[in-house]
Amino acid sequence: MRLRSLTLRHFRNVGFAALEFSGRQHFLLGANGQGKTNLLEAAGFLTALRSFRTSDNKLLVGHTQHTAAIAAVVEHERQGETKITIKLRHDGKELWCDQARVTKLAEYLGKFPTVVFSSQDLQLVRGSPAGRRRWLDLTLAAMDPGYLRALQMFSRALTERNALLKTGRAGETQLAAFEQTLAPAAAQLIALRSSGIKALGATVKSGYAKLCDDAEPASLVYEPNFAEADAEALLARLEAGRARDAQFRTTLVGPHRDDFQFNVHHTAAKDFASEGQQRSLVLALRLAQAAWFQEKSGVRPVLLADDVLGELDPVRRSRFWSAIDHEAQIIATGTSLPAAELGTWQIFDVADGAFSERGAPREAAL
Repeated sequence: MRLRSLTLRHFRNVGFAALEFSGRQHFLLGANGQGKTNLLEAAGFLTALRSFRTSDNKLLVGHTQHTAAIAAVVEHERQGETKITIKLRHDGKELWCDQARVTKLAEYLGKFPTVVFSSQDLQLVRGSPAGRRRWLDLTLAAMDPGYLRALQMFSRALTERNALLKTGRAGETQLAAFEQTLAPAAAQLIALRSSGIKALGATVKSGYAKLCDDAEPASLVYEPNFAEADAEALLARLEAGRARDAQFRTTLVGPHRDDFQFNVHHTAAKDFASEGQQRSLVLALRLAQAAWFQEKSGVRPVLLADDVLGELDPVRRSRFWSAIDHEAQIIATGTSLPAAELGTWQIFDVADGAFSERGAPREAAL
């Protein structure tokens, strides 16, 4: 897939911007806080109608504004040239593809894949399980409508069961009713997460080896809260734990408490890996995500690199550029131009939410 144009209106600090992309490599150049990341955020929104920075759409709408808009034209392997329009409001969003309103997320999700490489990705190693679960859910749901359905069903049943527990008047019959929906959906999530982590982990291992010259083995390990992908076993566990759940007024067992872990040299990267190793791990994870998206969808993702390479040492930076798909479109940001050996870039200068192309595409200087 290639992103041919992107237009923003009242998106964060960008009052209006209209960018036409030519070639394969594009670079947004400017000081910090000018709007470079905001444009990548809008481009990444095309995949799953979610931001890689926030779960609150209200933060995406410009200050004092009531709506924001993203419009894109993409050249697509399966659908040809397609126009996508997204309108954001404080209380929701609307989506059109080629001027036809899309009302079901499952009909759209994952058709226009992008992968974001962000400095925030370090939190996937260092941060909370909730952040890793969110990444995993967005990644798997983007390519599997069955995963999305199971996740939605599980989330609704979990919310309802927890709401009942919070009242302090949860009866056995009422809890059992929610568990009949909760357990099968949870079992499906556990099974799909297990297979998804296994597939992604194999590519993380090979990607990390390329970035670190086979210096040490890396792995991705699924850590389910309840290991059995079996609805009956989970039903029994939920029933046995009702008294404890009532005491704590929340559901204590299930995939909403899952996690996954990065290992280097068979030890937890969160605790023992160096910063360079951790950065390489999350880059390898994003490379694995891109490869997985392409394998599942038959569509080559657009790569969005948000000022992450400047934080790598020169050797790892060079290995990263060697490891990426050299047929993929890449939109990168930074405060200085990319190295000349990386080829021809279309350069956009960014200042105070405004974007201006620097003439025709040219060779980037050191």
